Amino acid sequence: MKYALINPNWSFEGSIYFGCREAHLPLEYGYAKALLEQAGHEVLLVDGQLEDLNPAEMRSRVAAFQPDFTVVTTAPSYLFWRCAPPELRVPQTVVRNLREVGGTLVVIGPHGSTTPQATLRKLGADVVILGECEEILPQLTNPWQQVSSLCYWEEGPRVQGGPHASDMSTLPALHWPADMIQRHHHHHHRFEAVPTGPGAEMETSRGCPYHCSFCAKENFRDRYRKRPLAVILEELDGLLAQGVEYIYFIDEIFLPNQELLQALVNRPVKFGVQTRIDRWNRPMLDLLGAAGCVSIEAGVESITATGRQLLDKHCKLSTEELSDRLIYAKQRVPFVQANLLESKVDAPEAVSQWRQHLQNFGVWANQPVPLFPYPGSPDYTKKWGLPDDQAWERAHADYLETYAQFSDIQSEQPLPLPQLERCES
Repeated sequence: MKYALINPNWSFEGSIYFGCREAHLPLEYGYAKALLEQAGHEVLLVDGQLEDLNPAEMRSRVAAFQPDFTVVTTAPSYLFWRCAPPELRVPQTVVRNLREVGGTLVVIGPHGSTTPQATLRKLGADVVILGECEEILPQLTNPWQQVSSLCYWEEGPRVQGGPHASDMSTLPALHWPADMIQRHHHHHHRFEAVPTGPGAEMETSRGCPYHCSFCAKENFRDRYRKRPLAVILEELDGLLAQGVEYIYFIDEIFLPNQELLQALVNRPVKFGVQTRIDRWNRPMLDLLGAAGCVSIEAGVESITATGRQLLDKHCKLSTEELSDRLIYAKQRVPFVQANLLESKVDAPEAVSQWRQHLQNFGVWANQPVPLFPYPGSPDYTKKWGLPDDQAWERAHADYLETYAQFSDIQSEQPLPLPQLERCES
């Protein structure tokens, strides 16, 4: 069988999307391609964003390949499944463009994992995969009644099983084509130096042991799972051999891992991570810096214990202890950021003073970001119950009604979700 894996050429105009807008490696497609080829299938990976392809170019490539299955994602890489654009405008356009040449149309991503029936209807696709997709895609050649974690048409939308979680101990090391790596100029969340070579993304683990109220991970990338060290190093060494200068580990939470960090110390790699500073002690921060870490994005979220408790952070450190640890980390790692969210209990003046205190020691702390109640997050469930077919519209309307101002990385005038999904991208 032939599978075409499509990453759209994303547009975020009018969206409340607050993730990075640069192109990143589509890790989910990397794993899927490896597993599909192991099973004897032919695979075409079309990265519309990395290659800046227009609709005609994407259609032409897919038509020439003549796939049996065409897979379209609803988020730009695993890195942004937790903060995807709420609207499906771009995938809708891609599905319409490829309908006549793509064979069976398959949708993956956070939307279908959380609201599968609504996603199947909105996109006019043939089947939606719930949860992490790489291990399910090869099974689509079987009768679908025998495959779990699917939503497909059978008189109406039929949901079969729950979201899938992949076995991280068996996923292979990824080896990307050289031309794809050479196109990857972006160094995600790196600020200490101008890039001199390609960047890349990879993961050392998936999931998170915490259940913070704002994190949309209940239907994918939820349970914490580590990749084997030998597989991580095989993938990393392959990227370094291709000239990659900087790697961003997309792990939901990059936890202290002495064995991994010691293996990185003697390798010529710079890397960035997202983590919780309260999980690191001084000796491990020393090792993190020695291993080549040049960027830490640390989720503090609130400057008060009350705020962190409201967000279910389960943080055992005081704000003063968190500050001390961030300042110590800055002495070992060139760029350290403390992430703040709009907790609704932190006084603006106190936030300004805390940010200034950290900045005096070189630690950056952002203005609190307005929280979007993602369907699939505890915050959404607390407010409205389990997500239904109107979950994304409900959360989006509430967000626009609650906040009059948005962060500087969002559109200044975001549009209502129904209006966005009526627009051609």
